[in-house]
Amino acid sequence: MSYDRATATRILAHLAGGGLFTRADFFTRADAGEPRTIAYAAHRMEPEPGGRLTLSQRLYLEKFMRPCPSEQITGATHRITWTDSGGVPCTGHYTAAGLGPLVPIAARETTLAVWRALAADRGLAGRIERLDERDRAVLAGTTTDREPMEIFRIGVEAAGRALAQHALLSAQRPELTAAGFARAMRDGGVFVAVAGQWYWELQASTLRRGMIPVRFTGDGPLRYTGESVDTLRRMKDATMADAQAVMAKATTVEGLTVAEAVRRYHDDLDLISRQYALLAPGTRPRCLARNTIIPGLVAAYVDIFTRLLGRIEITEVEPATASDHEDSTGFFVPDMNCRHCQTTIRGVLESMRLTVQEVDLASKRVAVADFRSPRNRRRALDAVRDAGYTVLGAA
Repeated sequence: MSYDRATATRILAHLAGGGLFTRADFFTRADAGEPRTIAYAAHRMEPEPGGRLTLSQRLYLEKFMRPCPSEQITGATHRITWTDSGGVPCTGHYTAAGLGPLVPIAARETTLAVWRALAADRGLAGRIERLDERDRAVLAGTTTDREPMEIFRIGVEAAGRALAQHALLSAQRPELTAAGFARAMRDGGVFVAVAGQWYWELQASTLRRGMIPVRFTGDGPLRYTGESVDTLRRMKDATMADAQAVMAKATTVEGLTVAEAVRRYHDDLDLISRQYALLAPGTRPRCLARNTIIPGLVAAYVDIFTRLLGRIEITEVEPATASDHEDSTGFFVPDMNCRHCQTTIRGVLESMRLTVQEVDLASKRVAVADFRSPRNRRRALDAVRDAGYTVLGAA
């Protein structure tokens, strides 16, 4: 198992080529084309009686976000669904008092534009092709998404997630437009704070549930409050301690090798916690791309996002009443966004003795060989929802 954070950081910096996101031709390749109209459906989120959070949000907070206090959580007022310009079903959240549904929709279109630019970059493709097996093994052993291009793609998507999720706090700064809010996040270092102070699963899981566990200071640059920083630190420490306790028990009490421990305790040490379990005691992990890639990526992402805002018109439509019957061999999971999601969803379905043919990140589609019955299909979709994901029956 080639777990080496320092070497992985060096490899990613080499692949970025010292200016991947800052060259003028990058913006040419990311051109979003003609203006487009995107239709979305909004669903009001109902908090529990007498509370601010939905049942799902409260349960997730209590089970997985210790020691975050409930009063530090801001929840969305609406969940939205739409189909992006690439034909992929999407889901997101917004608050009625904030910037509305435009930010998550435009963030998704920005992600697609940056992905196009990455795919067309011959220099990046050449550097990836020339990686030797040792470097590939380090990326596979150290990162969640393993394959070089996937690592970059998911990093871009994480920037979009950060923008859409922090827009839930935009009511705190009502003077900012969508473009102004994105620039304020960039200038205030919020994107870098997410990379350094959050942990991956916290961002992805809270985003899926339409909640954010931080607050901004009252004025000046967009910065987290001291309480927010302290809470993020303690949540991250708790997650690392849990993972390292499992590994310590397996390797000392049970006498397993690290590789054997990872295999035996796969469910306890998933693709994310495994990275923390393998850290040396007392080590605080740093984002592999924080200083080498993220500044350029954020600058390009915010620039493209602000350009796209003028090209996108959104229109609200009535929510679909039923779609689960429209795809008999599969379904869509719009908020599936990394290898960890793939592994989780596959595991849920295989635990129900279903043969999973494909869990595709690009199309967000999950294909199953045979559900065996409509009732079994409903049970499978409910199980994926219970794991914290949005499920759509058809695009």
